[in-house]
Amino acid sequence: MKKNCGRSPWTKSEVRTHQAVISGKLAPTLVIQNATYLNHGVKAWRTANIWISGDRIVYVGPEMPEQADAYHDATGQYIVPGYIEPHAHPFQLYNPASLAKFAAERGTSTLVNDNMLLLLEPTEQAFAQVEALADLPTSMYWWARLDAQTELDADSISIDNRRIQAWLKHPQVIQAGELTGWPRLSQGDDELLHWMQDAIKLGKPIEGHFPGASTKTLTKMALYGVTSDHEAMTVEEAMTRLELGYTTTIRYSSIRPDLPDIFKGLVEAGLTQFDKVLVTTDGSTPSFYKAGMMDETIRLMLEAGIPVEEAYRIASYNAARHFNLDHLLGSIAPGRIAHLNFLEAKDAPTPVAVLARGIWVRQADIPCYPAEALDAAYALMPQSEVQISLTEQDFSFSMPVGLEMVNSVIMKLYQVEHDTSVPMLPAGCDESFLMLLDREGKWRLNTVLKNFATQVGGLVSSYSISGDILMIGKSKRDMQVAFERMKTFGGGIVLVEDGEVIAEVPLTLMGQTSDLPLEDLIVQETALREALFARGYAFEDPVYTLLFLASTHLPYVRITPQGIYEVLRKKVLFPAILR
Repeated sequence: MKKNCGRSPWTKSEVRTHQAVISGKLAPTLVIQNATYLNHGVKAWRTANIWISGDRIVYVGPEMPEQADAYHDATGQYIVPGYIEPHAHPFQLYNPASLAKFAAERGTSTLVNDNMLLLLEPTEQAFAQVEALADLPTSMYWWARLDAQTELDADSISIDNRRIQAWLKHPQVIQAGELTGWPRLSQGDDELLHWMQDAIKLGKPIEGHFPGASTKTLTKMALYGVTSDHEAMTVEEAMTRLELGYTTTIRYSSIRPDLPDIFKGLVEAGLTQFDKVLVTTDGSTPSFYKAGMMDETIRLMLEAGIPVEEAYRIASYNAARHFNLDHLLGSIAPGRIAHLNFLEAKDAPTPVAVLARGIWVRQADIPCYPAEALDAAYALMPQSEVQISLTEQDFSFSMPVGLEMVNSVIMKLYQVEHDTSVPMLPAGCDESFLMLLDREGKWRLNTVLKNFATQVGGLVSSYSISGDILMIGKSKRDMQVAFERMKTFGGGIVLVEDGEVIAEVPLTLMGQTSDLPLEDLIVQETALREALFARGYAFEDPVYTLLFLASTHLPYVRITPQGIYEVLRKKVLFPAILR
């Protein structure tokens, strides 16, 4: 299989081949006969025969070729374009290849991916992975982030102009953002504004990240060049964004399952124009995907009263048009990539058969994604190892202040209440030891975390936004045991109680992602979640808590590689300690 090169995936020779198929000189590789399909050009169902040559739709109409390599009779089925996930975070314990397989087998055959983890890798290494992933049947596109979402230590890879420009110009990169560092614009950061303007010149839209933003802030961001945002949490916020001209992405995710209420409210408000509305699952953690991906968002839109034709359009054509990819994606018409979903009924969005780039990845309701392309992608994902050894001194906790969880991802400062020199904090209290440890062992930051859980002995995670190691727990011994167990995998999340492993999620790729199929990872992550909920974790998603403890795009204080960091004042309150 050849690479899907951004906006122009076919060579001159391939285009001539497609023309020869129409002229009758060559046979199509596949013909879909008696296809009742959704035509987005007229927002109506039509009946036709669909000719496919390789990975491209070359003809849609009443005619049949003299011969074809293969035929599929679609009588009794309804065909819609492959779904597009416009805002994927492909490193949420799963990896881009395992997510691509899982998504396509359920009809989501295009992913627009966050490049956060790859941004922190050497550029050549990262691009080798991007190009291997472009060989998959799933169409894989990327964002170019313009900030790191945390305060990196001085020795980390710098997010500089050379790195950003390389990402912006890559043919698989189709947008800039999500713009979590937008306050820098108001503070006069011309380098960030320059990158944004370069993205606009390259024809790549800029996505915002504006939770709770006022109309005035949204107006300012539009003047800077931002054209979309996915942070509307209410009907009113969604309507404001639409009225200001934003492409507005509604979420159904593990920490923001807002979609049903927002769409119901939009229908009740009388909205009939949905051309600038998209939907996303926003990088949900694995167990959230048990019900599906974009197919589940379509089902929920239908329940909220969105017309069938409109719901499928929102989940396919709208996204393609937003990213200037509607000449390739989002509709069933000549010239488009052959992403087709075969449904048993118009209102049953989970497909029984799926074509992704002209290849069957689900047939007769049985997944059949080709393994060879996955293997090639996995081969370029670095294996990880942890070589740090902890000492008794590393478990010295003397800081007078800690972080108090307000919800899954928001923290504030508080005065530590218990003696932290003891080997174990009192059972049942809402305080836990908290350590952020440099992945190479150069520094550590020790404090206390309030409201995480009441009974967690030791939890260790190499999964974090900075790629460093988090340790949380009541018992310093259990934290040490969990750390040693995590080391055997080269990375992972391990929960220990009274010296025994209770749950674990090995993350052998880059210390951040699993090499398991998503179906198996769902089992592991569900067991971890249930064990944490049983031990007093009281919020929506513990995995997101681990990811965002170091994330400086959220209020109010964070634990970062530089130290405890106050987001509003951009100030390190207590620095990390060299080991």
